[in-house]
Amino acid sequence: QVQPVESGGGLVQPGGSLRLSCAASGSILSIYTMAWYRQAPGKQRELVAAISPGGTTNYADSVKGRFTISRDNAKNTVYLQMNSLKLEDTAVYYCNRAPTATGSYYPSSWGQGTQVTVAS
Repeated sequence: QVQPVESGGGLVQPGGSLRLSCAASGSILSIYTMAWYRQAPGKQRELVAAISPGGTTNYADSVKGRFTISRDNAKNTVYLQMNSLKLEDTAVYYCNRAPTATGSYYPSSWGQGTQVTVAS
C-alpha cells in the first residue's frame, strides 16, 4: 500500500491561509475515511479533520470553523484548507487513513508530512 504524500506547507503569518494536499492511491480514497493529523514539537500527534468516502466530515474542536477538509476523487487527492491560522497551528501535518471508531485500527506507518509554521 503506497503511503500518501503530503505537500503545501510553509511559513504564514497569523490570520493567513494555506492549503495542504495529500496525494493517495485511488484504492485508498475510495474505501477508507481519510484524515489530516498534526504533531507539534513535544506534543502527541492529533487528528485534525477527517472525511469519509461519502464526504462526511469531522473536525477537532480547535479547528472547527477555520479548517475545511475535502477530497477530489478524480485526482486521488485530499485537501486541507486552513484559514485564520494561529500560532498554535504550527506543526507537521500528516495525511493518513482515519482511525476506526472502535479503536481496532490506527495508522502505524507515516509519511514525511508537511511543515506548517505560523509566525509573525
